Amino acid sequence: MSKSTAYTLRKIGLDAVCFIAVILGIIYYQKYAVRYQRGFFCDDESINHPYKNNTVSSNLMYFFSFGVTGFLIVIGEFLYSKSSKKQSGYSLFDYEIPSWMLMAYTKIGVFAFGAFVTVLIVDTAKYNIGRLRPHFLDVCRPNVYCHENSTFEYLKKYHTDFECTNTAFDKHKWEDARLSFPSGHSAYSMYGMLFFALYLQLRMTWKGSKLLRHTLQVMCLWMAWFTAMSRVSDYKHHWSDVLAGMSIGATVALINASVFCICDLFKERRVQSCDQGTMAVGKIKSIECDNVQ
Repeated sequence: MSKSTAYTLRKIGLDAVCFIAVILGIIYYQKYAVRYQRGFFCDDESINHPYKNNTVSSNLMYFFSFGVTGFLIVIGEFLYSKSSKKQSGYSLFDYEIPSWMLMAYTKIGVFAFGAFVTVLIVDTAKYNIGRLRPHFLDVCRPNVYCHENSTFEYLKKYHTDFECTNTAFDKHKWEDARLSFPSGHSAYSMYGMLFFALYLQLRMTWKGSKLLRHTLQVMCLWMAWFTAMSRVSDYKHHWSDVLAGMSIGATVALINASVFCICDLFKERRVQSCDQGTMAVGKIKSIECDNVQ
């Protein structure tokens, strides 16, 4: 086994270990963790909204935030490698890894790792806080007598010993009604769209129209904003859940992009500036030589 192959396998192996560690944390929370059983007050109007279907479904959100973004990043790295014509310098079992494949692996790897980290952060908060969704009472219909004619002391009583009785929804919906904070839709859409907006800043260098790149970036952020706002109007989350979710997604996206996209952006600009400076020095020297002659 060549040194290049051993180095490549070691790099892939370390990346796989990092991914597995985060994925195991996600599996633990989604399969084995016990949700925090938060109680409620009968007169709490913030959890007494009707159940509504999603304006932006989970599948649609995942498709655009992760699927489309990942696909466009691969296409972007392929086109960039064709214009740069750089060699990767990596091989795997005597196979020279193309530069576009290496760059796509790096960018997609960082993007995917950040996505899993976002999921882990969101799940950790959801299962340990257990905040009730705005439609909790409508979905659960707890076997607690909450009536407007109830005594003041009863309405102000904090109920923790109850069971859901609404047979129109299954147990999964009952449990999901306890996972309001933070908003997963808001976190995932903001992460995917902000990461891609920063990626466009790095790779979209076409000078035909400066507004085109900014328009695409605004569209990405608008999609994330619309998704987040729909969670409030659909009574899936409280406004603070959405704010927290967007903050989580934006923070992870900025940290990930700062390591690769933003650093590469400034690196390429420094190289370009140095190249232009070298060309300018060359022109000055040429003029001086002409004057001497």
